[in-house]
Amino acid sequence: MPEAMPSAHLFAGLLVFARVGAAIAVLPGFSSTYVPVRVRLLLALAISVLILPALADTLPPLPDRPDALLVLLLGETLIGLFLGTVPRLLFSALQVAGTFIAFLGGFANALTQDPIADQQSSTISGFFSTLGLVLVLATDLHHLMLQAIVDSYGLFVPGAAVPSGDLAMVIARSAADGFALGVQLAAPFVVIALVYNVGLGLLGRLMPQLQVFFIAQSAQVGLQLWVMVLTISGIMMVFLNRYAEVLGGMLGGWGPPA
Repeated sequence: MPEAMPSAHLFAGLLVFARVGAAIAVLPGFSSTYVPVRVRLLLALAISVLILPALADTLPPLPDRPDALLVLLLGETLIGLFLGTVPRLLFSALQVAGTFIAFLGGFANALTQDPIADQQSSTISGFFSTLGLVLVLATDLHHLMLQAIVDSYGLFVPGAAVPSGDLAMVIARSAADGFALGVQLAAPFVVIALVYNVGLGLLGRLMPQLQVFFIAQSAQVGLQLWVMVLTISGIMMVFLNRYAEVLGGMLGGWGPPA
């Protein structure tokens, strides 16, 4: 019996680390390439050690068969990936909004490395993603992300069957909500671009000798930049409110999707 105690403790730590580590590997901000892998591993290990005593009574015993242990670890990893994917999908709303704004303002061809999305994207998308992450960290919303991981043990009990169908439905709904939120954030620019292009078309019909394309590009860039200066604070407030609402739902626990 004493020989089995170290194995049981290692198994409990490994089980908690599987969920926490998978979530940290996907969560926005924590999973960025500018965060070293060792830092992410140490953070996940520190959180696992911190919450392990509180979860010791809810963890299942060490399985007797290796295949049962593998299934248990895969289930915890899947839940961790789910907990990190939902906030990341909502965070992609800023990239969607930035892509719309860049396309409407004539910045679509100016690409740069987005450190949040870890890919080449428009300059406006990279600016929105970086600003959104800074505001999330400044308003301590990243604490809610970590708290949601801890509270998930009350909904997804270790050792129980993973509700893969419900998880897939929530991820699909989160992806749709993220895209819809991105379009809503870019709505002022869509309206301005529509009015501007319609007016420019009418002006071109009324004055055929006017070089519409020559004056349109510079005016379009300046107009969209002016609109972005006026609306950037409102856009970020709407995003933060929606982000906090989703994280609050994760803390409260999700039921099966309707």
